[in-house]
Amino acid sequence: MVELFEQDIREQDRQSSKGNQLKWQNGGVWYKADYTGYEGLAEYVISHLLLESTLGREEFALYDLEQIRYKSTVYNGVKSRDFVTDDWQIITLERVFKNFFDESLYKAVYRIADYEERLCFLVNQVERVTGLTAFGAYMNKLLTIDALFLNEDRHMHNIAVLMNGEGDFAYCPIFDQGAGLLADTTMDYPLGGDTVNYLLEAKAKTFCDSFDDQLDISEKLYGGQMKFTFTKKDVKELLDGATIYPEEVRKRVEDVIYMQMEKYGYLFGK
Repeated sequence: MVELFEQDIREQDRQSSKGNQLKWQNGGVWYKADYTGYEGLAEYVISHLLLESTLGREEFALYDLEQIRYKSTVYNGVKSRDFVTDDWQIITLERVFKNFFDESLYKAVYRIADYEERLCFLVNQVERVTGLTAFGAYMNKLLTIDALFLNEDRHMHNIAVLMNGEGDFAYCPIFDQGAGLLADTTMDYPLGGDTVNYLLEAKAKTFCDSFDDQLDISEKLYGGQMKFTFTKKDVKELLDGATIYPEEVRKRVEDVIYMQMEKYGYLFGK
């Protein structure tokens, strides 16, 4: 357990459709408290399963479980090393587009009726403004992770690049998976409900509300850019060690991942 104080609190600079959870930064480490359910467990499990994928270790943020004492309350949550160093900062796609065009990227994307054209527009505009190449491949990785783990919070305020003081851009490690795995037990997915029905209710937010459509379109345009190699045994071992969460929560996460592994079986293998 770590104890954190008011001077460690960091204001939200990225909007979330799920609300604002408490965040702290201390000694080069970021801490996030659970807010609507078991976001910390989702972050932990998803990031550790990404270790068993074709992603390079530098391509994503790794989260570890932590209990956080703040004032008189103890929160479950996670911690991760700050991956922003030197003169670099995180800047969301929404902010990049707004700075360049003085317009909302979200609104610009959703004015386009065709889903495939929406993703093409998003990728082309980001490449145009930042000078990054192969942003479509990056988007496929994001959308693959989101589809498998049902991350419902991947919108224009929650996809980012890195920018330095000279205006140069670089790819940002993939982060913020806390809205995955049906983690919102406060409003959307109360414990005790039908998990299968919940899976059908989960909605994407990047350029349409279907995880399958987003993934299919990104694969068609930019190819499948990643595979997973973890097994059910890996999932069970991770969850068995996450004892700060109740058995009911861990069992639901296990069920969700197993069902998603079956649905997206083609994503597994080297």
